[in-house]
Amino acid sequence: MKRRIIKTGVLIMLTLMFSCDEPETVVTNIVHPDGSVTRKIEMKNIVNKFDLSVLQVPFDSTWIVKDSLEFTEDGDTIWVKRAEKLFKNTDEINMTYQADSGYNKDVTRSTEFRKKFKWFNTEYRFAEIIDKTMSGGYPLSDFLTQEELQWFYSPENINDEKENGPDSLKYRTFSDTVDTRVEKCLIKNVASEWVLEFNRLTGGRAGNKLTMESLNEKGFIKFVESWYEVNKFDSVWSTGFMFKDFYGKSDLLKYKAEADSAAALAGERVFVDFNDYTVRIAMPGKLIGTNGFMDSTRISFWPVKSEYFLTQPYEMWAESKTTNIWVWVVSAIFLVFVLGGIIFRAIKKG
Repeated sequence: MKRRIIKTGVLIMLTLMFSCDEPETVVTNIVHPDGSVTRKIEMKNIVNKFDLSVLQVPFDSTWIVKDSLEFTEDGDTIWVKRAEKLFKNTDEINMTYQADSGYNKDVTRSTEFRKKFKWFNTEYRFAEIIDKTMSGGYPLSDFLTQEELQWFYSPENINDEKENGPDSLKYRTFSDTVDTRVEKCLIKNVASEWVLEFNRLTGGRAGNKLTMESLNEKGFIKFVESWYEVNKFDSVWSTGFMFKDFYGKSDLLKYKAEADSAAALAGERVFVDFNDYTVRIAMPGKLIGTNGFMDSTRISFWPVKSEYFLTQPYEMWAESKTTNIWVWVVSAIFLVFVLGGIIFRAIKKG
């Protein structure tokens, strides 16, 4: 999905930076019945650059690493780095996230594994979770319908196929609608986070004039949107025009430093400097549930983007089950003994 990027000043110097050296990365978790996980990372790049300044997920010298050079159908050169490691449990994976010094180190990530014995079957659940970056804010579900949420979280290639298919006009219009509503959500979230941080930094000394309720009553969100649409929000913020209009000229200089700091913090939490990648989960036994998408190998996968975990954790989970053959055998033997005993008693009585 081609998403437009909001540029504003209270949204504080909020320009997302994209690196041409960012590798296309896929992380595959192969979950084993005992809770151990074989973790594979495949990175592809147009340049032979895979240093920490661009890598999305952590790995080190303890991994088995293989480098190769491949060619596309058009004859272009692709550098490929593959890394693999067996982790005893999810705690070991979480330790690598905690020690991460790569590009996405500021985002809190973790994994979890659960195993439940249910006599004839054993059920498993594995999840990879990214914690939310905002303190509060408004979830996307307040702005998007269920169908629009499905589109928003769908992989780009799936949406691109629809936008270039027989109903291209319909889906392109639909995509634009989703983008517009997402932008409104981002604007409101930055405003909300700014108010929260401003009141925290001023210790409440600024009074109750700058709460989301009072700002909304004065049309703060509409004010931000209108200036954003004419691409003049930066100047409106930097000159103090907005602050004067919504708080008062007398306190402009008094709280300008706190206002700028609050805007910076709000921007960092809403427009996270983050390199996207893809997560895959291969479960033991038969897959019985997942909130992900299915690839050609019938493995669950999820695109990972910064806008997915602003106000709510982004949890990627899959569930499966295996048949406990030994339980069936034991149960069958027990049943034979029980039936045999019943028959024996019946014969003896006769």
